[in-house]
Amino acid sequence: MLKLINPVALIFVVLLMACNNSTTTSSATVTPDTDKIDGHPAWIEQGNIYEVNIRQYTPQGTFKAFEQNLDRLKAMGVQTLWFMPLNPISSKDRKGALGSYYAVSSYTSVNPEYGTMDDWKALVKHAHSMGFKVVMDWVPNHTGADHTWMTAHPDFYVLDSATHQPVSPFDWTDVRQLNFKNKEMQDSMTAALKFWITETDIDGYRCDHVEEFQKEFWMACIPQLRSLKNLFLLSENNAPWVYETGFDATYPWDAFNMMKLIAKGQRPATGLDSVLIKEDSTYPANSLRMYFTSNHDENSWNKADWQTMPGAVHAPFAVLTQTFKHAVPLIYSGQEEPFLDSVSFFYKDTITFGKFQRADFYKTLLHLRKNNEALAANASFKKLRTSADQFIYAYEREKNGNQILVLLNLSQSPVQFTWKDQPSLKEGNNVFSGHHETIPNSRSLPPWGYEVYELRK
Repeated sequence: MLKLINPVALIFVVLLMACNNSTTTSSATVTPDTDKIDGHPAWIEQGNIYEVNIRQYTPQGTFKAFEQNLDRLKAMGVQTLWFMPLNPISSKDRKGALGSYYAVSSYTSVNPEYGTMDDWKALVKHAHSMGFKVVMDWVPNHTGADHTWMTAHPDFYVLDSATHQPVSPFDWTDVRQLNFKNKEMQDSMTAALKFWITETDIDGYRCDHVEEFQKEFWMACIPQLRSLKNLFLLSENNAPWVYETGFDATYPWDAFNMMKLIAKGQRPATGLDSVLIKEDSTYPANSLRMYFTSNHDENSWNKADWQTMPGAVHAPFAVLTQTFKHAVPLIYSGQEEPFLDSVSFFYKDTITFGKFQRADFYKTLLHLRKNNEALAANASFKKLRTSADQFIYAYEREKNGNQILVLLNLSQSPVQFTWKDQPSLKEGNNVFSGHHETIPNSRSLPPWGYEVYELRK
């Protein structure tokens, strides 16, 4: 005999089936998140970035092999994973055995050397379940020499006036310059950017080689991307106009170059003051900057940080990147080891892990940033003068009564100094020793020494 079904229960069953069916579609369920601080995703204010070089991270060089490191990185305090380009690499005019990560042959596929699209989706889902954010590298300026657009849409490229063939920017013979005057190309680029958000639920982009001739494109594109999700957007370019388009953060090239000069003993610690003056007069008050001591380019081409800031020199500058004004700090693959070599751009050159000698050092800084509001990107910043400002760089941060005091000896000699500007923090927890200490009027720091004190409300 047919049994009647309660109509409320029937509605519940139908809704449950609809939810279950939705999970089997190709599109990812984009996580709603609208919280913002000063126009930026709230989660990045006290966040951090860890750059992942999939090719070189493990002997296998795959998504699945990297996934085994998530527990370790979570324990270290990593929040946002920036993955270098995941796209397949062009074969035509390829440099080296494997080619440049930035010579993309398709904007909507994954490099088969790394795994499958399902592998990537599984990695993103796993990372999200652990509380990570996931940012993907994007290459808007150019494509590889045999990108699918080369034959399907040759007008998407800048053509040589004599040969009418797509041109290569600079001496980058393995790539071809895109034509940002072509509206159809812009629409296609926007569609490809949307693809990774709706299909794989990523949380943002690091955009390579952003140039001013792209400005109109980004002005139109970024609002469309943000209508899908509360994204974090990082530009490699640090020109002021970049913030007008909607990017959250840029590279602090002036500060990084000054840090390298100070590390070599060619400039005093006060060189950082001139950088801050320029930034404060140039950039919006709510702008963010991704501070670093190394990244994939600086490591591969300029031997950062294992030669630009070798040995003990690295530590005070790393502390600065984690605690400085407007900073969102970056750690590059292998820096926690540290891996003391450059990583090849065009060949397999596996980073070796095993000792993790800097892991606890970074863990202290990353957890401090997460747990103390005074290190939020929009927290106040005050430089403190000392009797030895050519060597000592001291500053304090504050937000809602939470305080951080940072002391850095940016020299190869021990330095004794007294305060000209008394710190607001009179006593606090020394985050590296774990001891509660009074801040003395006179003190010394060893060569490349550093101390960080905190008070948490």
